[in-house]
Parts: sequence; structure tokens; C-alpha cells
Amino acid sequence: MFCRKCLMPNTRPRIVFDEEGVCNACRHAEAKAAINWQARKDEFLRILDRYRSKDGSWDCIVPWSGGKDSSSIAYKLKYHFGMNPLLVTFSPMMPTEIGNKNREALLRQGFDHLFFRPDQKIQRHLARRFFIERGNPKVCWDAGVNSLPLRTAVEKNIPLVFFAEHGESEYGGKVLSERHQKMRDFTEVIEHQVGDDPRNWVDDVVSERNLAPYVYPDEELLAKVGVKALYFGYFFRWSMAENYRFIRDKYEFCTDPKGRTEGTFTNFDSIDDKIDGLYYYMQYIKFGFGRAVRDACRMIQNNQLTREEALDLAEKYDGEFPREYHQEVLEYLDLSEDEFWDVVNKHRNREIWSGGNGRWKLRFSLREACLGGDAVRVTEGGRTA
Repeated sequence: MFCRKCLMPNTRPRIVFDEEGVCNACRHAEAKAAINWQARKDEFLRILDRYRSKDGSWDCIVPWSGGKDSSSIAYKLKYHFGMNPLLVTFSPMMPTEIGNKNREALLRQGFDHLFFRPDQKIQRHLARRFFIERGNPKVCWDAGVNSLPLRTAVEKNIPLVFFAEHGESEYGGKVLSERHQKMRDFTEVIEHQVGDDPRNWVDDVVSERNLAPYVYPDEELLAKVGVKALYFGYFFRWSMAENYRFIRDKYEFCTDPKGRTEGTFTNFDSIDDKIDGLYYYMQYIKFGFGRAVRDACRMIQNNQLTREEALDLAEKYDGEFPREYHQEVLEYLDLSEDEFWDVVNKHRNREIWSGGNGRWKLRFSLREACLGGDAVRVTEGGRTA
């Protein structure tokens, strides 16, 4: 089943469709028209007034990758709202040159920054382990980007943290409560971001002391400092394309030099980590939709593409194999080519794939499934998808 407004299938984890066949992400997008955004902004300004520094000290933290979303938040907080943010980066697993340039470009605009790179032996071990076990090499990174800003908030007594958007409501998922659309907490992180408590990751290589960068701070410590982790996207209408347009006008923001990123038609999103291509490809293997469908749905919901335009682009690029950094990723994960494909195919969802022996078919055609019909989409080679 595919959403009748966007292109998202019901295989997306936690997504919900209504009786009209419309996903909850599209319904959430429609509901934005009724939101009193001025009232949300007024609430936002009251929060800032409560925490704004009067002595030049840091008054908020932005979990910052250097990408267009977190950079637009940082820029607005400092230059539109008079805050003094500390930017906190949990390093990409395999940093790209583009990502490094974009971080440096914003820092030259006048920001303080902490960059944390965890023990690489442990991180690579966890990346390999979770790619094999879960088909997701970034599980530990997901934990780190949630933990580090909160740990920094506690250590430096900075009670205000701004994450980007609430993905479960923006893109279709399980909204735990109305409060969770505005505030991120441990329950949200464990259930939707990481999947379990990192303290469960101890094995023959990893000890509990190795896991400190990934473990969320204790609730008592957060309460003592009064830490609030808020979603910027609750207070202002969220759009990845608008964030890109905003930030590219402020300084030289680099995009993918090929004109688009592998697997999609955009050139400005998730370009700071070489392993991201594999992450999105595994989404395609497990759930039957990839990076192009993801981007297309977001732009449909923000009235930046028609469904037909989005379908054309998704048909052309969705499921494209990420070749550019493939050999580096194999080395990072310490896998041979054959071992890599054994893992990929272990996670291939047999409810949506048929075939084998290097030749696989999705059991649906994206166009036919979205517009009606039952034609089969063919992926040649198994290794080249």
C-alpha cells in the first residue's frame, strides 16, 4: 500500500494510514495550515528570553552536523534571535570533504564549536556489528548524536538544547504524545532513534566504559541542570529545501559536485558522511523505498513537487547503489565484497523482494503501485541494484 498523496509505502516503520489511504505524515503536513505559527513564535521568544545570556556565556546548544538544517538553526538563533549558541558535533563516521568545508564555512561566520570524535576502534566495531545484526551501520552514531549534546549541556550548565525536527510526526511514525512533538527525552531516543540502551552493547570487544559517548545522561543530572531539549521545527514550519535555500544565501554552502547525491535527485542533504549512502540503500533493501522516495515525499508535503513530478524522479533514482565510497565503506566495516552482499541479502525483506542468486525483483512497480496496478519492478544483478 502506498500513500495516495505522497509516495510512502506502508512498509515504513511505525507509519499509519487512514481510511482514505493517506499517511500520517501527509495529514500532519495538512494540519500545519491550521497552526497559529505566530503563537508558536511568541512561545519560542518567551523561552529564549528566559535563557538568553547577559554576560556573553553560551545560552543554548545546537547539535550540529554542518548540514543545511542544523546550520540554519544555528544561524537564526545567533543572528535573528540574539542567542549565543555553542555548536556541538558528534563526528560523522566517515567524514566527507564537503562536510568539512561546510562546517568550516559556518564557523567563519562567528560561532564557538566543540567537535567530538569517539574511539575509532570501538565505533568501527559497533558499525560492523550493527550492519550485520540490524542492517544499519549507524546505530551507535544515532546514540552519540543524541547523547553528546545533552552530556555537554550537563557538563557546561547550559539548559537549552535545540534539535531540528520531530521526525515521527514530520515523516510518518509513532507520536508518543503531544508533548513529544515539542520536546525530546530518553523515551523518544530509545524507542525511535536507537532501539535499545547502549549499555546493552557490551561484548568481547566493548566494555561498559567504552560506551560513555553513547549513553544518555541520567535523568537526575538533566533535572539538576534543568535541561530542555526542544525541536526547532515545532516553533517554525519545517522544510529541508527551505533550510537549504536559507543557508546557501548566507555563505558558500557546498553541495554534491556531481549535481545530485547517489540514490536521489537532491544535492544538498546528508552529504557529510560517506556511509550515509549505505544507510539509505539498506532502507531500500529492508522497506522497499530509498533516498529518492524519502526526499520526494518531503517535498510533496511542502508543496515543492507535485506527486507526478516526484514519481518521475523517484522512478529514476530510487534504489541506486552507492558506488562512490563503496570500497572505503568495505574497508571501514572490515568486510569483503562477498561478505557485504551476504549481509545485504540477509536483510532483504522477502515480503517485498523475490528472486535470488544475484537477481532480485521488487514485487511491485513504484508507478503502478502508486497509480494502481500490480506490475513488477526489476532490479538487475543483486549487487548493482
